[in-house]
Amino acid sequence: MPAIFVTGAGTNVGKTFVTAGLIRNLRASGRAVDALKPIVSGFDPLMPRGSDPALLLEALGRDVTPQTLAALSPWRFREPLSPDMAARAEGRSIVFEEVVRFCAEAVAQAPGLLLIEGVGGVMVPIGERRTLLDVMTRLRLPLILVGGSYLGAINHLLTAEDVLRSRGLDLRAIVVSESQDSVVGLGATEATLADFVTAPLLALRRGGGQNERAFARLSDLL
Repeated sequence: MPAIFVTGAGTNVGKTFVTAGLIRNLRASGRAVDALKPIVSGFDPLMPRGSDPALLLEALGRDVTPQTLAALSPWRFREPLSPDMAARAEGRSIVFEEVVRFCAEAVAQAPGLLLIEGVGGVMVPIGERRTLLDVMTRLRLPLILVGGSYLGAINHLLTAEDVLRSRGLDLRAIVVSESQDSVVGLGATEATLADFVTAPLLALRRGGGQNERAFARLSDLL
C-alpha cells in the first residue's frame, strides 16, 4: 500500500500525535515511511519547533529546517483558522488542483509507505468552494479517522465516518485519541463507539509509553 491519509473529526483531536506515533512504530519495525502535512495553519515561522510539521520531521529523524518544512508542508499559514481564512488573511489562496497534484506526485514517488496528514476536520474549507473531503475523494487513498474523547466527540466521529463512507472512501481504522481534561473517560468513549462503527477501533492515551500495542496493531492494518 503506497499511502494512507490521516484525517480528523475536528481540529486539535490528535492527528499529529497519531501520525508521529505511527511513523516511529513503522521505523522501529524496519518499514520505510515518509510523511506530508500539505496544509497547516497556526504556524509561526519564527518558532517552528513544536509545530505539527516539526513534530512529524522529528518522528522521521530529520532536522527541522526551512527546507525540510517547505518540503513537508508547502502551504503554511500563521493564523490558527480554517485554511481558506488563514490564506485570505495573508492575501494568498490555496489552489485545489495544486494540492491534489502535490499529494499524488508524492504518492507516486514514495519508496515506502507515505502518511499524508490532513488539516482540521473532514470538511474544513480550503478554498475555491472545496473542502478537505474533496481532496480525499480525488486521491482515493485509504483513511485513518482520528477523534477525541471529549464530550461530543462520539457525535463528531460518527458524523465524520458517515460522510467518508458516503463518498465511497476506504476507512481502515478509527482512532480515539484521549482528550486532556475531558469529563468523559477514554474507555467509555471507546465502548460506545464500538456499538456503532464497523472499522477497526483503537484508543490511545496521551503521554507515557502505554500505546505501543495500539500503534503496532494500527501498523498491521496498513
